[in-house]
Order: sequence, then structure tokens, then C-alpha cells
Amino acid sequence: MQIWHRIFFTLGLLAMASPVFAAPSDAPYRATVITRFDANTLTLSYTAGLADQHSGRRATADDPVRIASISKLVTALAVMRLVAADQLDLDRDVSEYLGWTLRNPHYPNQIITLRLLLSHQSSLMDGGDLYVIPLGETLKSRLSDERVWDATRPAGHYFRYANINYPVVASIIERVTQERFDQAMGRLVLKPLALSACFNWTLCSDETVARAITLYDETGTPRRDDLAGQRPSCPVFIEAGKACDLSTYVLGDNGSLFSPQGGLRISMRDLSKIGQMLLRNGDGFFPPALLAEMRKPVWRYNGRNGETEGGFFCSFGLGVHIIGQGKKGCSSNGFGDGRRRFGHAGEAYGLRAGLWIDPRSKTGTAFFTSAVPDAEPKGQSGFYQAEERILQSPFVQPDRSPNAFRGPALPPSVGAK
Repeated sequence: MQIWHRIFFTLGLLAMASPVFAAPSDAPYRATVITRFDANTLTLSYTAGLADQHSGRRATADDPVRIASISKLVTALAVMRLVAADQLDLDRDVSEYLGWTLRNPHYPNQIITLRLLLSHQSSLMDGGDLYVIPLGETLKSRLSDERVWDATRPAGHYFRYANINYPVVASIIERVTQERFDQAMGRLVLKPLALSACFNWTLCSDETVARAITLYDETGTPRRDDLAGQRPSCPVFIEAGKACDLSTYVLGDNGSLFSPQGGLRISMRDLSKIGQMLLRNGDGFFPPALLAEMRKPVWRYNGRNGETEGGFFCSFGLGVHIIGQGKKGCSSNGFGDGRRRFGHAGEAYGLRAGLWIDPRSKTGTAFFTSAVPDAEPKGQSGFYQAEERILQSPFVQPDRSPNAFRGPALPPSVGAK
């Protein structure tokens, strides 16, 4: 038994020193976790690095991390549950839910729907960080700033990935449920799927908070969730000098508060459970027809109708990114095998992450890696090179020929099973 302990310890050191997942200078604070799953089973494929460099706690598949834009897919799941309950209509003018008129001021006769918001075709733009709205300000006021609107294209005619779509969606959820967004997400998605997850730490248990992954930059400086086992003093964004008083918040006034576009904290084990539910075609969570609606491309790149970010965005559904199309000028083939998959990527504060489902093989993968430099180059697929090295590794695709993989071989992992 002692021999195996020494072997696993050595393999863990090799994994943490990997030139693929971390350079020697940043190896101590880059965490990487990869899981593979089918509809019923989950395999912990790779773990390396530290969840918290102060305590030396190693990252595991049970540790929650700020999963960035994969939060959008989870927010879309809540919308579809409300559609199933006849509380929302994907093609209705969302002004009727918000209680005020939402229009691109340049195209005042073009209605905006949930279908357009979820598929990034609403003609909204981020305008820098204008989608981050502090407590005390309103979404309606922020959307009166013309910098958040495309002046050249009306809603429904162009794809432009924009975080600000999802605070609008969250405001709608609050209006129809009469619940705060984080609490509505708990009732509609997180509790039904038995997930130890939350938005902005509000509903997570103390035990879950204590397992938080700290996100560092490549020098080891904390960028997000350096919690030391304690909840943040305020779960929402406030301006300097302002009080964190949520008792005065009016439901629906500011859907950005609990970060529907990126604020979900979830472990790779629990993210895999979402993937397994999708592989089981809804599995009682919502009707299979609504999952088919989510996966159906609402937008496809044709060379003129949207931004692709170097070939990354080629097709999009309702909160769902569809990849692997392999079309000219737009590959999104991060797995390197030309297979069509759906899911979502995450990128923020040095994190790169993904939840991807392969309907043909009925398998999926969930992963994150942290402390990736902001200047990390993109690969040929439009994915970042750090993502390509993970997605094309034997830890994700164990059945592919070793000759099919690009980049250096990945080391064994202490978490391999």
C-alpha cells in the first residue's frame, strides 16, 4: 500500500509541474479538474493544483469554482422550466414581463424576445462593463445608455455575444416568479438537480463555501474568491462607500445583481450532473421537446450575420453554444475531431472552462483550468490553446489514437481513475 501512495504522490507532482497545464512558475496556484461522464456514470479523469495556496488544499472535483459564462446555460435552464410551466413565452415581447418598454432606440418598432436574448441576437452590446450594475441602480436606466445598443442592426438580424442579455433575462425571471434571481435559480434548477451550487455564494452551505476554488492570475495574485472559508461581506456589486442593503431591492429592477451571466459557483462533479440530465433528455427536469428547442440552432454563421471571435462562435441555440461545425472560416472544432457538440464555455479571471455534450456518443466532459494568462493565444479552432490541450487530451478522449492529439502529451494525474 505504501508503494502505491508514493507512486500517486509522484504522479501528482508531475501533474502540477506539467508544461501543458502550468508553467513551473505558476504551477502551485493553477488548478485543473476534468471529468468525463455518460448518462449514468461519472469518471474523475484529471485533477492537479491547489484550490487555495494559503492552506495548501488540493483541488478536487467537489470544489466549487466561479464557472463564468457556463452560468448562462444554467440560467437558460430556469427559463425553459418557466416555459414548461406556461409562465414564460420565448417569442413574446419581453416588455410585457418587465413592465416597461425594451427597444433598441435605433429600431423602436422591433420587439425583443427571450429567444433573441438567449441566443445573443437582441442587438444589445456590453459597452465595456456596462452590464455590471451596482445595487441601487436599475437595469432600465442602464439600458437607456446608447452604448449598449447596436446602431446599425436591429434585433434578430445579427449575432453578437453580449453578457448584458442575461441581466435582462434575470430581471424577467424575478418579475414572473416574484423571487430574487439567486433564490429562483435555487428553486428552479439547483435544488431539483440536487446540486451543492449557488450564485454569488448566497445559498451555498458553509461546507461548500469552505471548499471554494480561489482564482489566481499567472503570478499567484488572487483575482476572485479568495474567501479563506468565509462568505463575502456583500454578495452583490456595490459602489464604494455604499451600504450592502438588499432589503430595499425591488424584484426585477436589476437582474445583474447575482451575476446570471457568470456568477454560478459549482463543482465539476455537479456540473457533470447537469450534463448527465441533458444526456438523459431532460430526465423529468423538463420535457424533451424543450431540450430539443434549446439545442436547435437559432443562429448559424453565414459570413455576414455575426461575430465569431476567430471561428469560435459558429452556431448558437437558447443559452447553448453548438460547436464542431467545421465550416469554412468558422471551425469551433476545439476537440479536433469534427464532431458536433453542444454546451457552453467559460472564461473570466484567468479561468477557462467548459461543459460539452456529444449526442452521438452520448458522453460529455466538464472541466476548468485556472491561472491562465489573459494574453493566452487562441488555437486554430477559436478555442484558447489551453482549452484545446485539455479537450484534445486522452483525459477527455481516451479512445482516440495518440497520433490524433496536438501539443505535448499530458502527464498522469493523481486524480485519474
